[in-house]
Amino acid sequence: MSSQETQPSSDQPLATGLTPELMQWVSEQSAAGNTPAQMLSAMLAVGWSEELARKALNLPPPPANPPAAMPEPDLAAQPCTLDLGDRQVHLLASIDHPRVLVLGNLLSHDECQAIIDAAQPRLARSLTVATQSGGEEVNASRTSQGMFFQRGENEVVRRLEQRIARLLRWPVENGEGLQVLCYGPGAEYKPHHDYFTPGEPGTPSLLARGGQRVATVVIYLNEPEGGGGTTFPEIGLQVVPRRGNAVFFSYERPDPATRTLHGGAPVQAGEKWIATKWLREREFD
Repeated sequence: MSSQETQPSSDQPLATGLTPELMQWVSEQSAAGNTPAQMLSAMLAVGWSEELARKALNLPPPPANPPAAMPEPDLAAQPCTLDLGDRQVHLLASIDHPRVLVLGNLLSHDECQAIIDAAQPRLARSLTVATQSGGEEVNASRTSQGMFFQRGENEVVRRLEQRIARLLRWPVENGEGLQVLCYGPGAEYKPHHDYFTPGEPGTPSLLARGGQRVATVVIYLNEPEGGGGTTFPEIGLQVVPRRGNAVFFSYERPDPATRTLHGGAPVQAGEKWIATKWLREREFD
């Protein structure tokens, strides 16, 4: 959906409410196969108020009370470097909405290679969460190979988990096991959200293990020869993979209004290795 497509033709200002032109546009977009979540994201991107957009799309209002705390580094002093005790991590870029931080030097090259070496023998076709059942499934939108480490499974994984906990001021036990993915030439992960979609049949069983996901850390373990960036299509951002760097983003509610739609662009040449850490509201078991 382009920005031009998200603004229905009307002589009346947007603030007047649910005009016939607006509702015709919603009907046309729906007939074209766009979901309410996609339309909401597109409308917010061109300046519609969230309240009006939700009314037009017949979506429920957002939660009244945001979480009391979220994973977040201490950036009060606007530091360029974050001292984590065992590592100096560089703050390379920061976006407020959506909350996105690009981080440099989260892992050493040796640590990246150690994670790749430990993961490689256990790779299998990547699965995605099946919100209809609460389990996992093969999804054509994700064409990578992957595996999961148990939390604290080995020394380098344990060190990384503790480092992330210090960086984001979020308990180690609130993190899922580290996932490692390998993307070959042409492999990609189409844009998606990481939270568990409310109202889906399988979501309650997913939430029972630690509540909602509230943040994601994607860590680059190598550098592909071409392509493979992490894309945020709603804000026109692409993070280029650099070994040892990472991108962090958080989402205070399971809703497309967080603008955290993201994906893995196709690898053009070589391989891309990443590690992903998802953080939950409370202890994950």
